[in-house]
Amino acid sequence: MTDIAHDRRLHRIAVATCCCALLPITIGAVVTTMKWGMAVTGWPGSDGYGMFTYPWFTVALDKFTEHGHRLAGVLIGMFAIVLAGWAWRSRPGRPVAWLALAVLAGVIVQGLLGGQRVLGNDPRFAMIHGLFGSAVFALMGVVVLVTARGWTAPARQPSRPVSPGLLLLAVSLPLLLVVQAVLGGLVRHLGGALFEHLGFAAVVTFVTAGTAMAALRTGESWLVGASRWLLVLLAVQVLLGAAAWVTRFGLAVASIGYVAVQNSAGQVVFRTAHAVTGMLLMLVAVNLSVRVMRLDRLSRRAAGLPTGPAIAVPGGPA
Repeated sequence: MTDIAHDRRLHRIAVATCCCALLPITIGAVVTTMKWGMAVTGWPGSDGYGMFTYPWFTVALDKFTEHGHRLAGVLIGMFAIVLAGWAWRSRPGRPVAWLALAVLAGVIVQGLLGGQRVLGNDPRFAMIHGLFGSAVFALMGVVVLVTARGWTAPARQPSRPVSPGLLLLAVSLPLLLVVQAVLGGLVRHLGGALFEHLGFAAVVTFVTAGTAMAALRTGESWLVGASRWLLVLLAVQVLLGAAAWVTRFGLAVASIGYVAVQNSAGQVVFRTAHAVTGMLLMLVAVNLSVRVMRLDRLSRRAAGLPTGPAIAVPGGPA
């Protein structure tokens, strides 16, 4: 089997792993929205049953959903094992193999955090579980990026140096999104920091839009797609945030007044979608940041300038 075939298959496995991760993320977001985190007792078993012997289809909806979240976690664990195994088979010891191994380690830690949340009945672990899951999801997106054919294409045609402003924005955006995710986690899991989360959303919106527009202005095709996705997800996230607010707290406007109903279908859908879209936004922001740093390094190398820390090509020198 050729190296090209190996790379293509590795990329497909990485994409499948990333897509599969949306299943436990989405179910977990529903569990948090509905406060069903302790619907099933015990871990790693469920209510005294084994993971695969639990009478899943005969229990109440809250137990069905929480146990489904656990099973989805097992599924993403299997995908992560395949990803790490294939990466080490095709690129042993290379940076991409270590990244794949980091994904597997992250999935394992994520499962342990979920177990600790149940065993300790501690909502703070639920918040950490969600935040760490977002980080692992973003790392999966990086593996998808570095295993794609486009990762090596810029090396053949280096662009002009990336502007310091764009580089600063691209590196800063994921950090700001982490802060916003922490504030959102405090709202969802501990019932605090609501107005801090709302206020900081304005900062994140401004920086996200600025980063995407700065990347679009470069004209670099490798940045344009990710930038457009960033803008689309930002718009969706703002709308979902507004809808989540209205369905949770109501809208006191005479002509279109809306009275919030706890756990209404709209409230569950919008709050859950807001959490999931936030993770997608983080993934794309990290993806764009890595793209910007790589183009900056390649262009500096072409110009004979210092390149800083290496962002290695999978399969190339470690």
